[in-house]
Amino acid sequence: MTQSDDQLATRLATEAGALLLALQGGGTLAGKDLGAEGDRIANAMLMTLLEVERPDDAILSEEEKNDTARCARSRVWIIDPLDGTREYSEGRSDWAVHVGLAVDGVATVGAVALPGLGVTLSSGAPGPMPAPNTPLRMLVSRTRPAAEAVAVAKALGADLLPMGSAGAKAMAVVRGEADIYLHSGGQYEWDNCAPVAVARAAGFHVSRIDGSPLVYNCADPYLPDLLICAPALVDPVMAALGAL
Repeated sequence: MTQSDDQLATRLATEAGALLLALQGGGTLAGKDLGAEGDRIANAMLMTLLEVERPDDAILSEEEKNDTARCARSRVWIIDPLDGTREYSEGRSDWAVHVGLAVDGVATVGAVALPGLGVTLSSGAPGPMPAPNTPLRMLVSRTRPAAEAVAVAKALGADLLPMGSAGAKAMAVVRGEADIYLHSGGQYEWDNCAPVAVARAAGFHVSRIDGSPLVYNCADPYLPDLLICAPALVDPVMAALGAL
């Protein structure tokens, strides 16, 4: 029986994560060499399997040349084979594998594997909306905290939670470990397509930081900002942004 798109995304993200864990635990590579090889083998696996399982769909991968012929397709798989290469190469757990599907520009299907935590979150199996933390917790980059996020956290009395990859941060909101993921430091479609699909399926608000929709399968895949939070937090976050 042919797998559904949700099932396929979940299987591929999980299998790529297992491959990356095996490489990480092999002990033959370290540092930048480990990260580069991880990017390579995970991308090769995902590209091969998607071409077999969904031969009529287009693919946009961080590790492949941007072929804008995909823009003529309704369905495009948007993948980040290893999101958080630095964290992966350092042996941390806050890295991810993203397998997303955009249909007519909308992040419709997604799976985000967190192999270091042993879980894969999927748009096909959304969990309940978690209760808010007290005080609120706001995610920021480990190395480049965005000024807007820091200012909004201060305005809302939220604690800052530094974390690695974009996928790990987005899934921390979905898992209830944090409440707000506001990013303004620059991303690409592969950084957030799968996480946005997972978060939307679970009932979270997802948008650009000006409230406009996130649009995928654009000729230029640069998508610089993102907001993921519970619907009840949208107005306070937007008010805090508007006061900057």
